[in-house]
Amino acid sequence: MSIQHFNEDTHEDDLISPEQRAQAASKTTWVSVFVNLVLSIFQIVVGIFAKSQGLVADGIHTLSDLVADFIVLFANHHSQKDADDDHPFGHYRFETAASFILGLLLLGVGVGMLIVATQKIINPEQIPQVQTVALYIAMLALVSKELLFRYMLKIAKKVKSSMLVANAWHARSDAASSLVVMVGIGGNLLGYPILDPIAALIVGLMIIKMGWEFGWEALSDLMDRAADEHEITAIEQTFLSTEGILGVHNIRTRKMGDMIIVDAHIEVDGTLNVRQGHDISVNARNRVMQKHRVIDVITHIDPV
Repeated sequence: MSIQHFNEDTHEDDLISPEQRAQAASKTTWVSVFVNLVLSIFQIVVGIFAKSQGLVADGIHTLSDLVADFIVLFANHHSQKDADDDHPFGHYRFETAASFILGLLLLGVGVGMLIVATQKIINPEQIPQVQTVALYIAMLALVSKELLFRYMLKIAKKVKSSMLVANAWHARSDAASSLVVMVGIGGNLLGYPILDPIAALIVGLMIIKMGWEFGWEALSDLMDRAADEHEITAIEQTFLSTEGILGVHNIRTRKMGDMIIVDAHIEVDGTLNVRQGHDISVNARNRVMQKHRVIDVITHIDPV
């Protein structure tokens, strides 16, 4: 599973304002905070008393979501700041940085769980018999996390925020891990105690995979990755449909959080004067910024 990319429509009505994105981030994140806080307490406390390493590991994973949620809230607040002298294009990359930190957080949690689970598997005589209540809590966690994931992903797609998509899939990783833990606990109760730490091991691997994908996606954006081909094609069509533009080439884009910076060479009639060429360039810039998630357009005029 990886962060999903958005194929943006070129209609102006589909654009989402920064305020709407910020409100959605705040709402979904606080819902996630409440759900994860309640679940983590139940999982860790019951896991300790029911002697289930898998349930405790899943509880720690859930607890890590609380940290992730506060990172999202922090990034969401700062990404809305206006441009300044030090950040002339705004602070949109706070969202990308948040996704990167989420990836690192998942990697750290996953490695820790691998170490503990491996120690138990190497020493199976140390594995205790799990109590039945652990299975019920695992079921409760599975249902709660899956519902939370579906709710968060729906809102994230609606406002077209990659940061919120990352956080939603983080919740889905919890749902998947709870399923594995539930199977491990069930196996322990049926007389196969080693299945509980094996479940914890599998959860650790799942978390590491998710963390790597999130971290790599965010790192690529921080290294000025271009927008996807669909968006670049749509931007090109907007240029070509602008009155006075005969052609366009050398379109280059780079991600700025969920926004895009564009520079392009536009071809105009070589017999036009400077003012006319300038007016065409300004009109093209405005149209691209209105119809796409673009925060700035730099154009070079080529007379033909």
